[in-house]
Amino acid sequence: MSLDASVGLRKGALELDVHLEVEGDGVVVLLGPNAAGKTTLLRALAGLVPLERGRVTLDGALLEDAAAGVRVPTERRPIGVVFQDYLLFPHMTALQNVAYGPRSRGVPRPMARARALELLDRVGLTDIAAVKPRALSGGQAQRVALARALATDPRLLLLDEPLSAMDAGARAELRRSLSRHLASFPGTCLVITHDPIEAMTLGDQLVVLEAGRIVQAGTPEELSSHPRSRYVADLLGLNLYRGRVDRGAVVLDGGRRLVAADPLPPGSDVFAVIPPRAVALHRVLPQGSPRNVWRGEVRDLDVVGAHVRAHVAGEIPIIAEVTPGAVASLRLDDGGPVFVAVKAMEIEVYEA
Repeated sequence: MSLDASVGLRKGALELDVHLEVEGDGVVVLLGPNAAGKTTLLRALAGLVPLERGRVTLDGALLEDAAAGVRVPTERRPIGVVFQDYLLFPHMTALQNVAYGPRSRGVPRPMARARALELLDRVGLTDIAAVKPRALSGGQAQRVALARALATDPRLLLLDEPLSAMDAGARAELRRSLSRHLASFPGTCLVITHDPIEAMTLGDQLVVLEAGRIVQAGTPEELSSHPRSRYVADLLGLNLYRGRVDRGAVVLDGGRRLVAADPLPPGSDVFAVIPPRAVALHRVLPQGSPRNVWRGEVRDLDVVGAHVRAHVAGEIPIIAEVTPGAVASLRLDDGGPVFVAVKAMEIEVYEA
């Protein structure tokens, strides 16, 4: 499957300007903060929002061209959509909901019913075929909505925040279930989420959208190792800085220098990443080998699993990951001044 979409439109304060290319099958996750334009992009691909600029092709077939005045209606696009709130028809049973798509396209009732039963069986819900949406659990409603989206044999499947309505206790199991169902889809799935765990576990490819623009795209591993925006770095829990290489160091805005073990050629515009686990905090000036030492002040502490993340303000704001024992011995819960130390070999530098 191939998708080539140039989408330009304005919605309120949002100016969406995106060029999205997808080749081959798999799951592409569109990740971004609230109001980044994720749902607007999904609705544009589905034909629910007209383009002001750009064009969309799917497997070479033109779906929309704003300049040429071409626009294939939503119901004629080979695209299935699972909406954030599922939008099941409340007066229909689960079976009738799934059969609705084929029936609306002229498929005879017996064939549509057989197709709906097949899909309900695929998602493990044949026993609730006669149940109406109000009696379904959140997980059941999600799977019925997925089956309904698959009933017309789409080439592209769009899912808008498919797990956002789930409580934390059910989300992990439903994420695993959704991942299994998406893996069996013979086409491309485009999943929208703001949750980094969902993105990393569901996606073969990630596309990061901020303020209506794509700021980074790649595999989960590529984004994890080389974030290219503050938003991505914050999602991954990394310290990200941007600067220019000068005499074996990265010079940050404001003139502060970070010495790295293997910097790029002088003059290079670069990113520098420091994992929080690589940051040491001291109450007195440390002795020994750290090449990067500066003064800071502990402003906040967050418990993350078995560790504590200390937010340190100063010449170079940074987050350090320390043990509860270090919090106690350094009395970090009292805040106050600290020395921050980072070894040069712990800083990864790559081209911006």
